[in-house]
Amino acid sequence: AVEETEPLQKLYHLLEAKGFQTRLEGVALLLDLCKTRPQLISTNIVQIFDCFILRIADSHKKVKQKALDVLAEIIGVLEDAMNPEIIRLVEGITKNLNSKDPGVHAAAVKALEESIAHLDKVSLMKEFSHQWSQLSGQALLDVTERITVLVEWVYPRSPEVIQRYALPVLWSFLGNKALPVRSANVRTVLTKLASALYNVMGNKLKKRAASQP
Repeated sequence: AVEETEPLQKLYHLLEAKGFQTRLEGVALLLDLCKTRPQLISTNIVQIFDCFILRIADSHKKVKQKALDVLAEIIGVLEDAMNPEIIRLVEGITKNLNSKDPGVHAAAVKALEESIAHLDKVSLMKEFSHQWSQLSGQALLDVTERITVLVEWVYPRSPEVIQRYALPVLWSFLGNKALPVRSANVRTVLTKLASALYNVMGNKLKKRAASQP
């Protein structure tokens, strides 16, 4: 019990420290523990995320970027053990997608990609759709692109999930509810989503569209 308690207490202490350099040490320690003692982290993932999620929203840019970089890496290490934290994880990542700092934005996108590669895709589709309605700007487009990627995988397994969570995103785009997004990429992103949905649904998509305003 002591072997488990001591490294966790040290981790919490570092992650919650006042000095940003100490918080950076905490983020680095989390990565190290994920690699050397993944079972310890997996077993305590909820409590650990209570502290770590704050670093993804850290007021210091270096800490925030490092936390996102580490998040991308630990998703690949822990995989399914991260699934209980999908809601907080997606929320934390998406809040950084509109960052004007290119390093923070790139780290958030990387974490998004790793999520799709390693976490439960049906749960991700639901959470992306839920977050989508609260997003704006580049974050809206980044998440829409990931919803598009998930469509092909999720539909054969759970067509009802696509109909309930992905279709409303398409209808919102077509109804201009996604605007204003000042980007020339809006049309491209929308076209890819519509094409992905049509590829898996075919005429079912047309029938659904006929009932839309």
